[in-house]
Amino acid sequence: MEAWAAPTVPVLPVLPMLPVLPVTAAAGRAEVRLHDTAAGAVRPVAAGRTARLYVCGITPYDATHLGHAATYVAFDLLHRVWRDAGHEVRYTQNVTDVDDPLLERAAATGQDWRALAAQETELFRADMTALRVLPPTDYLGVVESLDVVADLVVGLRDKGIAYQVADDWYFDVASDARFGAVSRWDRAAMTTTFAERGGDPERPGKRDPLDPLLWQAARPEEPAWDTALGHGRPGWHVECTAIALHTLGMTFDVQGGGSDLVFPHHELCAAIAHAATGEWPFARLYAHAGMVGLDGAKMSKSRGNLVLVSALRAAGHEPSAIRLALLAHHYRTDWTWTPDDLTAAQERLARWRSAVRRGRGPTAMQVVDDLRTCLADDLDAPRALRVVDRWAEDVARGWGQDPAAGAQVADAVDALLGVDVGLDAGGR
Repeated sequence: MEAWAAPTVPVLPVLPMLPVLPVTAAAGRAEVRLHDTAAGAVRPVAAGRTARLYVCGITPYDATHLGHAATYVAFDLLHRVWRDAGHEVRYTQNVTDVDDPLLERAAATGQDWRALAAQETELFRADMTALRVLPPTDYLGVVESLDVVADLVVGLRDKGIAYQVADDWYFDVASDARFGAVSRWDRAAMTTTFAERGGDPERPGKRDPLDPLLWQAARPEEPAWDTALGHGRPGWHVECTAIALHTLGMTFDVQGGGSDLVFPHHELCAAIAHAATGEWPFARLYAHAGMVGLDGAKMSKSRGNLVLVSALRAAGHEPSAIRLALLAHHYRTDWTWTPDDLTAAQERLARWRSAVRRGRGPTAMQVVDDLRTCLADDLDAPRALRVVDRWAEDVARGWGQDPAAGAQVADAVDALLGVDVGLDAGGR
């Protein structure tokens, strides 16, 4: 499956770093620190020369809403900071292009499920392109990864870790002594949430109510494929595990997604990988973005309380302003979208473009240094935006006469924040 076209990213100069955060010797720049859900603390990512990232992708049965966009923009910041620090980035994202919600929506609307998945995946690509999100290295759908998933389940079966209930295959969570280490939740919370998020804790015949489905045998009028496990299709959690192991290997640097994936999804991905390989950890660090709400509830497709990126774009709102509105909130916080978010972002974008258009201003070197420091500190985008705000205010006051400042700040904002403030983006 193809991802989307990559925007051009300016290469910023290497500057001496302020002695605030750990510095990577290779590039002389601050090494990013992120909040690790499993550790309950902000800590260094400790990536090697190649940084490896897996972010769980969409189930394409509806358009991209601002909750999705906030998550993918957050991990785009990590991607950009890593690249700026001199890392090569190997980034994998999946598409759950066969799953119950997709099949249910297709049936309800009278569409072929394949056509619906292709339509919504293409709209997602268009939204990501507009928001200037760097594409993943590997962008893989479940349908094209069936053999990879089936091979992983066969391996679990052969170890006695996967077992059958009727013709379906389940994972035995008791086989993983570290189960619970990612979320750190108690059993009662796990059981309640498992049922709410697609699990089947009450199914008779399971060894443990929390055992997840690995492979579902064919159901009437549902898609299924022939594999070594019989005619069927994968369960949810194992697909990400298999795709991540196939493209990144065990013990990659960061697994990311929204905070609603902490349990059961990321917990079970880790457990399945640990059981399959005998190695730990699955990911060195688990980073999670907060939830975006609307009208007092989490924005979600099931509730229908959505603000769609494509709808905002169709209404004439510039993607750079949409991205700025998202960056104004720290990625880990839960927050509620209002029209004021977009108004404030549009006004901020206009101020930045006005300052860049003037050209002369205070030297950009401190701005570049401060942006790097803010983003290396748990992707603190709101503080980074204030750095650029202060520079724009100084330009408006007539301070500084560096003729290259405007262009250099524009490059820094583009490279690190993914916001285009150049004259060709509407600043004329």
